[in-house]
Amino acid sequence: MGNLLEKLEKYYNEDYLPMHMPGHKRNIELLGEKLPYKIDITEIDGFDDLHHASGIIKNIEDKARKIYGSKRSFILVNGSTCGILAGIRSVVNFGDKVLVARNCHKSVYNAIEINGLNPIYMLPQIGKDGIDRNIDSKQVEEKLKENKDIKLVILTSPTYEGVISDIEAIVDIAHKYDVPVLVDEAHGAHLRFMKGLKDKEALNSGADIVIQSLHKTLPALTGTALLHIQGDLVKEQNVARELSIFETSSPSYILMSSIEECLDIIENRGKELFEEYQNNLKYFYNEVKNLKNLKILGNEIENKDYYDFGKIVIKTNKTNITGKELSDILRKEYKIELEMSSINYALAMTSICDNKENFERLIDALKKIEGSLEEKKEISNNYDIILPKKEISILEAIKNNNSEFKDYNELKGRISKEYIWVYPPGIPLITPGEVINDDIIRKIEEFGKSGIEVRTTFDKFPKIEVIK
Repeated sequence: MGNLLEKLEKYYNEDYLPMHMPGHKRNIELLGEKLPYKIDITEIDGFDDLHHASGIIKNIEDKARKIYGSKRSFILVNGSTCGILAGIRSVVNFGDKVLVARNCHKSVYNAIEINGLNPIYMLPQIGKDGIDRNIDSKQVEEKLKENKDIKLVILTSPTYEGVISDIEAIVDIAHKYDVPVLVDEAHGAHLRFMKGLKDKEALNSGADIVIQSLHKTLPALTGTALLHIQGDLVKEQNVARELSIFETSSPSYILMSSIEECLDIIENRGKELFEEYQNNLKYFYNEVKNLKNLKILGNEIENKDYYDFGKIVIKTNKTNITGKELSDILRKEYKIELEMSSINYALAMTSICDNKENFERLIDALKKIEGSLEEKKEISNNYDIILPKKEISILEAIKNNNSEFKDYNELKGRISKEYIWVYPPGIPLITPGEVINDDIIRKIEEFGKSGIEVRTTFDKFPKIEVIK
């Protein structure tokens, strides 16, 4: 049957007349070859169907299943978001109670909204630097004991900053109560191939549903991801049905061939590439360990066995600049674009596609910037998460039309009708139906003073819609 990309190229060269979608008709005489029009097709004869895969697409899913060791792996071309929506919906009924890590991505909250779910929140542990750490398995047990009707446990591991939770311990506890575990592992598609982290990866740790973004940490095009399932607590046909709802019925064959190419690279060259990558990371952390003011989280993290060193978190909380300012300096003066920045840190994402020269360039820039910084006494902040009071459900708040827009600093005690978050990472500070308190207002002001954009559902910040 062959490789999908090769089949696409061969099909183009056979000069079929495309009397079907897409509308560009592979006319590169008109459109040129800047974009891959010539191999952009739809579900035509001989090219299988993503939602009823039995041929060349099924081969790709089987390859993913074997590489990752799942019971079934599904291709995603709408990113991890559609996998999270489908994965959650495949297990729950409308109105069910779910146990959710508060630092989950907004797509989890969208699933809560559209399914009318009742979330019971778990709080991540917080480091002295204000960066989220892991979800403690003891908290999972406590919540499951208190709420016998929880139908699903949902958490993110690794976090945006690379912190990994003890999924094996969490799964063991959840399975005692016959509750499945869904892990948003969007930032961990590479963990299985990292020496020392393979056993911490969610599938290897027994999670029932695992969603991974290939494009985030592996060589694949943007929007490509995988959803894996295993065990007896999740029904394969339910997941397939929900994916047919949340994933496009016109999937990109270019993206699907990108997934196949990525898997081929991992299968054929993964060992050497990851060995070189981890050597480069070791070199980087050693070179920056003596920085006086800028600090690297990987050199300070409490539990290094549960940390992905591929996430380079550069802390600025002991300097006279913010993480946002550091990111701006790296962009403007050194042409280094980071993944994200916050008040006290900035984040560089790396992968097997980064060579040693890339790391050396970042090392050199950080050392030069370090020399221009002033040491600042670290302010002792209270970073504990204070959960806002839930007055009504997310869905009830969104459907409530008796509302008004007010400036955020006038809203203490008011019920929010919208989400408030900073993106990235897209974790809500408050959800619809929760009461805005002093802590939320303070956090919004801190982000604003640091030049970090606060976003809301209706994009009218600093005005926020609240229920009258």
